[in-house]
Amino acid sequence: MRVTERRHQHDQEEEAVVIEVEGLSYTYRGGTRPTVKDVSFTVGPGEIFGFLGPSGAGKSTVQKIITGQLESFEGSVRVLGRDVAGRGVEYYEEIGVGFELPNLFMKLTARENLRFFASFYRSSVDILELLAQVGLDGDADRRVEDFSKGMKMRLCFVRALLHDPQVLFLDEPTSGLDPVNSRLLKDMVVEQSRRGKSVFLTTHNMHDAEELCDRVAFFVEGSIRQIGAPRDLCALPDERTVVVEYRQDGTVASRKFPLDRLGTDTAFLELLREREVVSVHSQEQSLEDVFVAATGRKLT
Repeated sequence: MRVTERRHQHDQEEEAVVIEVEGLSYTYRGGTRPTVKDVSFTVGPGEIFGFLGPSGAGKSTVQKIITGQLESFEGSVRVLGRDVAGRGVEYYEEIGVGFELPNLFMKLTARENLRFFASFYRSSVDILELLAQVGLDGDADRRVEDFSKGMKMRLCFVRALLHDPQVLFLDEPTSGLDPVNSRLLKDMVVEQSRRGKSVFLTTHNMHDAEELCDRVAFFVEGSIRQIGAPRDLCALPDERTVVVEYRQDGTVASRKFPLDRLGTDTAFLELLREREVVSVHSQEQSLEDVFVAATGRKLT
């Protein structure tokens, strides 16, 4: 299911909020400046929300606060209608967390790893079925120390799904994966959204964000600079253009024209009349172009 189709479904739902963050600030102990500064956003049911920014921007800090790993923050953080602050272990029955770096028991097999983590929850889904979804069922009884990084990443991903949580927090889920397995995991993320699960995705991979996310937040130096749907952000009127390639003096030249009011653009119409046109195509910014324009930073 495409993002636009999911967004249409979300728009038909009664308005609700799954994650609500308001005025969030956080300073690490001994720090002189806050790592997170007055951050506010919401995530709806079934929404894939991308939190985009360069390494060191504070993305993981925000995720750790929302998932209850960091306390003593300023502001309000609510998930599924309840404050995160002070919640006990029952909170982790409702959320699943996938970390960027694999953290598994190397001497245990894949099956044993999942069986161990499943023991923390009141109920869990079928372990072998989960492994099959990421192509690891044939390696269920291999020790994880023999796995490649990509295999470990896939195992960490399905570990987050063990208890069928309502909210998923994924940190760089396709990092280190080849295109085939990256596609597999992205399809699984979309399937979780289709089932009504909300997904909070931290990444600096703009291609993944543009493909997967219903909305994204540009996060730089501890602050959100812009929030919106990727397609809407990339199609801002001032940035939509048409590129015309035409023959001139034996070579192919090109000119760029604003897409809006193109039918009354005299220079564009004159070019069509007087030159041999080779091609005409529209051109929009990439999400990374928009990010750079909005933040003044590249994703490095």
